[in-house]
Amino acid sequence: MNDFIGGKNKYPKEREVTRYRIVIAGAGIGGLTAAANLLKAGHDVTIFEQASELSEVGAGLQLSANATHVLHHLGLGAPLAKVGVRPGAYVFRLHDTGEEIHRFALSDEHEQLHGAPYYQVHRADVHTLLAAKVLELRRDAIRLNCRVVGFDESGDNVRLRLADGSIVQGDLLVGADGLKSVICQQIVGNVPATYTGDAAWRITVPLERLPQKFMEQVMMVWMGPGRHVVAYYLRAGTLLNFVGLVETDEVSEESWTAKFPWERFKADFQGWHADVQTIIDAADKEGCYRWSLHYRPAIRNWSTRRATLLGDAVHPTLPYLAQGACMAIEDGAVLTRALDQADSIPDALQLYQRNRVDRTVRIVNQSTANRMLFHLRTVDEIRASFAKRNEGADRNAWLYSYNPLTVKLV
Repeated sequence: MNDFIGGKNKYPKEREVTRYRIVIAGAGIGGLTAAANLLKAGHDVTIFEQASELSEVGAGLQLSANATHVLHHLGLGAPLAKVGVRPGAYVFRLHDTGEEIHRFALSDEHEQLHGAPYYQVHRADVHTLLAAKVLELRRDAIRLNCRVVGFDESGDNVRLRLADGSIVQGDLLVGADGLKSVICQQIVGNVPATYTGDAAWRITVPLERLPQKFMEQVMMVWMGPGRHVVAYYLRAGTLLNFVGLVETDEVSEESWTAKFPWERFKADFQGWHADVQTIIDAADKEGCYRWSLHYRPAIRNWSTRRATLLGDAVHPTLPYLAQGACMAIEDGAVLTRALDQADSIPDALQLYQRNRVDRTVRIVNQSTANRMLFHLRTVDEIRASFAKRNEGADRNAWLYSYNPLTVKLV
């Protein structure tokens, strides 16, 4: 089979716009968001996904205004509001006593400041909404059972190579193929993955398995020596998401689907607050997952003349700032705008990269730094550290205030 998805043509709008044929590797949240934005802008887009069906693993996501601007632009505001939770605040507590160390407002204040809401959502729900939007815009835009193995490019096209020998030709290739990206490997080479020393426990607990009025509807962070817990509600408040980060010398699989014994999970948080114990005790003992977290250095050159990267394929981040999915969503919007503003694909990819690198590096670095903040060894250290910072003001000033639909591209 030799599919041709190539060439470009021009069509009149208010001004002359170039319509590109774009191939995307990967149908995760980043690839789907990019496809929806590009299709909405008039481009011809096809996604190639190695899985046999569209699905998403994992559990909770946090989407701040910098991401929800884009989802609203795609017409997903109403369905997102149905499946999401708008947390009242971001709350930091001590691991054993539950003493509140710091709090900053979300919900109405977040939307008033930034023009879009803050949502806690299930990853699968966001993935489903984005996939439906892409297929609404082009019913045959997603091709499954298509494993990408590499690409070639020339002056006027790019050719995506699939495992079955097929060649797919287009004007532009977007690598949205995640942590172990084949496209990144070819553009950048081997990017070393270094174990951070942390593993992440992940469970979800239905609300009916918890005491009534168990926890306020906030984004809760419990901090303690060598570990911390993040807990928040999903699916209109019917499901509690729990992620517990623990320092350990045991390196296991880097996979959200790796199961570990509940007894080990329970032991890792021995002595923690009664609310943490309640959540762990309510867990499905056959549904406790643990992922070893790895750090990857920042990449500053994302693109060739006709291929580029987005999301985890180029700037994977540790989950200590809750911005991994948000960055991928931002990428898709900025890439679409860059293609509209630049005179050629190579110029557009440089414009895109130039306007994304510093921001994504800053987020990756801040997330890494938060690991130390959340794992301080004594109460005095935790109090002293938070006394020097205003987490809400800092994030509002540069993180949440960024709007990828309107930020000036230079």
